[in-house]
Amino acid sequence: MTRKLSAELIGTFILVFFGCGSAVFMGEQIGMLGISLAFGLSIVAAAYSLGPVSGAHLNPAVSLGALMAGRMPSSDFVGYVIAQIVGAILAALVIMIIASGNADYSVAENGLGQNGYGAGYLGEYSVLSAFLFEVVATFLFVTVILGATRDTGGAGAFAGLAIGLTLAAIHLVGINITGVSVNPARSIGPALFAGGQALADLWLFIVAPFVGAALAALVEKSGLTSAES
Repeated sequence: MTRKLSAELIGTFILVFFGCGSAVFMGEQIGMLGISLAFGLSIVAAAYSLGPVSGAHLNPAVSLGALMAGRMPSSDFVGYVIAQIVGAILAALVIMIIASGNADYSVAENGLGQNGYGAGYLGEYSVLSAFLFEVVATFLFVTVILGATRDTGGAGAFAGLAIGLTLAAIHLVGINITGVSVNPARSIGPALFAGGQALADLWLFIVAPFVGAALAALVEKSGLTSAES
């Protein structure tokens, strides 16, 4: 179990460091396309390097989906979620420390790639739009994960690639809406240090991904997405 939790912590660190780090350090240079690829590629890297150890959930919503779909024991769930949140917090802290080495950087003004919605945040979408996007996007993401990692009929050796490309595609659609969470840990890490509105908005990026993941698990359990159904 220690190996699994260590893998989840390191894997979530990879996701947040590369994904949010690309937004903080290179956002102006690479734009939304580059940030989307950074998030997707980080999942691919973590999936193939750490997946054999823990399954590379890297996301409390994914762990909830796996739990509800009967893919992981309930005794592992809490440990996975704690490890993922710690990994995200550590990554956000490292990003902030590095960024603070630039005299023009301030957390309050430049942020840490935190999620948000409403006035002053990217496309300024409403809370309803943000919530709906996060539910739908997480549902699709977890559905792909559960399908790609299914014992029979899944993507097999290409599962990590399928999952990473899906996350990149979700970012291409939704960065301007919420910055894309689909992952409570990814949202918690930056929000703790950004504070203010990021913390006020955080509830949405915990509740909506869990709702989307639960729906994906119910669909998986129903057999509607299985080739054997």
